[in-house]
Amino acid sequence: MHRTAYLLLADGRFPSGGHAHSSGLEAAVAAGRVTDLPGLEAFLHGRLSYAAPVTAAFTAATHLSAARMGRAPCSTHSDVKVPFLSLDRELEARTVSPALRLASRRQGRALLRAGRNTWPSEVYGHLPKHADGPHQPLALGVTAAAAGLSTEEAAQVAAYGVLTGPASAAVRLLGLDPYQVQNLLARMAGVCDEIAAAAAAVAHKSPQELPAHAAPLADISAELHATWEVRLFAS
Repeated sequence: MHRTAYLLLADGRFPSGGHAHSSGLEAAVAAGRVTDLPGLEAFLHGRLSYAAPVTAAFTAATHLSAARMGRAPCSTHSDVKVPFLSLDRELEARTVSPALRLASRRQGRALLRAGRNTWPSEVYGHLPKHADGPHQPLALGVTAAAAGLSTEEAAQVAAYGVLTGPASAAVRLLGLDPYQVQNLLARMAGVCDEIAAAAAAVAHKSPQELPAHAAPLADISAELHATWEVRLFAS
């Protein structure tokens, strides 16, 4: 277990580009659905119910495949990397909104760049090639493997990241007390741990069997947000 690497990857200051995204909070604030701390709490609980299980599971599954690749002889890499292609396709199918697909891939591209420079590894090169980059959970899973994290630790970073983006954005968008926002995140820590454990438990399953939760309102809001000429966040 690499404790410092775990802290580095989970740190909001890690240069992965996440600070540029509100994960739908900016659109929710503009629509009047989130106006205060209780509203943020409800929004984050929603994120935990649909986004976190999917993100954590795909991160965990990618990590497991990457870790196996790291232990496999080079001659077998073409066979081991096949799950990456399936994971990418399955996550793409679960991400209905084109705007959210683009946001995921751009965050994945930024994370991949940071990961390669922080924890160099040949395994990054086996991710599916895409003009906009790999999906963020895939990039996170590979980076976590390169950093020496366990599958459950990778899933924890993923679940935690689902919360921290919009939580940080809420301080800027609503002027909320950052201490109260941190207290809110601390109270959600147990749920994050449960989601991470569940994700690690299914990481060995086929990509088709991984969680497929959806939130139609989030998809619609993301498409509307993408049409704005003036906005603080990319998503």
